[in-house]
Amino acid sequence: MRSQLTIDLRALRHNTRRLLEAAGGAELWAVVKADGYGHGALDCGEAALDAGASALCVATVAEGLALRRALPAARIVVMGPSATDELGDARDASLELVVVADGEIPDGVRVHLKLDTGMGRWGLSELPRPGRDVVGLMTHFATADDDLAFARVQLERFLAATEQFAHLTRHAANSAAVLAFPESALDAVRCGIALYGLSPFGHDPAEDGLEPVLSWVSELAQVKRLSPGESTGYGRRFVAESPSWIGIVPVGYADGFRRDFTGTSLLVEGIARPVVGTVSMDAVAVLLDAELPAGTRVTIVGDGLPIVEHARQAGTIAYEVVCGIRSEVLRARRVVVDG
Repeated sequence: MRSQLTIDLRALRHNTRRLLEAAGGAELWAVVKADGYGHGALDCGEAALDAGASALCVATVAEGLALRRALPAARIVVMGPSATDELGDARDASLELVVVADGEIPDGVRVHLKLDTGMGRWGLSELPRPGRDVVGLMTHFATADDDLAFARVQLERFLAATEQFAHLTRHAANSAAVLAFPESALDAVRCGIALYGLSPFGHDPAEDGLEPVLSWVSELAQVKRLSPGESTGYGRRFVAESPSWIGIVPVGYADGFRRDFTGTSLLVEGIARPVVGTVSMDAVAVLLDAELPAGTRVTIVGDGLPIVEHARQAGTIAYEVVCGIRSEVLRARRVVVDG
């Protein structure tokens, strides 16, 4: 076994119910774009719907069409821009589209108008009068995870612009806003990262009542002793200063274990051991304190080792790390458990 990814749908259902509780009566729309943040869009989407989510949100029409084939009755909202030549497929599949730029609003398809209230990215500069196909109005917070003052400014702008259209579904809150800014819940909330049991604030998800959904394990494929002056990996970035035991784990950046994770720790038999040398495409080395047999379990994520620890080492966020994990069968075994 090179490595195994386990997706715990029981945890995802728990997180769905926790976010519904935090939403205070608003609908929960589960964000499953980017293959469910690397967790599996279909499995996670079905579990979220079963636990009370009202809709699934994706980034592209192609993502929406893939889900529609498996979930014929689900409400699916495409949050990113759509090309003109995609409108027919979106209409035939009963997808809902988000209008993110000034211009013509498509006919014959349910539409959400996105107002840019401060994100400075996708969104209309002014809100036109909604037509008959418009079912929702939305915005996107830029700082709900670290600057609630500006998030409140955005909410005030949005409420002022949409007050006369309150009969439509209004939605603004993301995971961070649902947990830290409950007055932003409005009619529906769009939750992604928290659905998967990862904190939008970069802290222990248990502080918000969330449970991680993904775990990742591998094993020591080879163990070898380095004499002083010997090295491991490309570039000789780790040179032994004293006799040292090195364990080689058959996971690398082609699997989503990034080159800039050097210096992070993995759990070898439950003990944190540092990653040393250069992370290569298919392998990484850990420094051991003694000789261990090949096949010894190595935990990459889980068992108390959160993804955010690797993200901090790389100077990035957990979102980027999970979206980069490769779970296809040619690289890893993927196991879905439920209960």
